[in-house]
Parts: sequence; structure tokens; C-alpha cells
Amino acid sequence: MKAQVRSEKIKGDFIHMVFFWLKNPENQNDSMSFEKALNKFIDTNTQVVGAHIGRPAATDRPVIDNSYTYSLVVTFPDLETHDAYQTDPTHVAFIEEAKSLWDKVLIYDSSAI
Repeated sequence: MKAQVRSEKIKGDFIHMVFFWLKNPENQNDSMSFEKALNKFIDTNTQVVGAHIGRPAATDRPVIDNSYTYSLVVTFPDLETHDAYQTDPTHVAFIEEAKSLWDKVLIYDSSAI
């Protein structure tokens, strides 16, 4: 019998989910440049308390949108920290460095209940 695993609450009460569609998703140089910029940003930003960088999973159900190229999920302790993140120099620098690589960005924000 498999042991019951208790799930842990995600660190941070504010979740910021960002989905990127690159202009040239098959271009390896563009992908490497985007990943480098994104990792540098996450590694240097001080507001983020949790982060996940990913690509679409190999899942296939009618309710799944896996048309994006990259996802970024970051968590913050609260809305005020998220708001500070929006104008933080690391965030601004990431946008300037990587915006030429993407065609579309879609964001979903969520606050804990």
C-alpha cells in the first residue's frame, strides 16, 4: 500500500502565473537566450518567495491549453510585494532583455482565500 502524502501549502499568498509565446519557438538560440534571461531574473529578484519555470507538459485533454512556449509561476507573500516586484529593476531589465523574443504574454494572478 502506498503511503499517504500530505500536500504542503504553496509558499506565498499571492501567485503570479505568466505564460509566454515566443516568436520563434523552434529556434534554439532564441530559447537559450530567453531561458538565460529568465533564470538570471529569478535568481536575482528579492521579492519572489517561490518560483517555477517550465514548458508545456506532455498532457492532452480538451481543457488543457499547451500552446505557450514557457511558463513562469512566482509567489509573493502579499499583493504589496507583488506590486513592488512590478517596478523592481530586475523585472524591468528582464522585460527589456527578453521582450523582443516573445509574441504574446498572458498573466493570471491569484490571491489565497
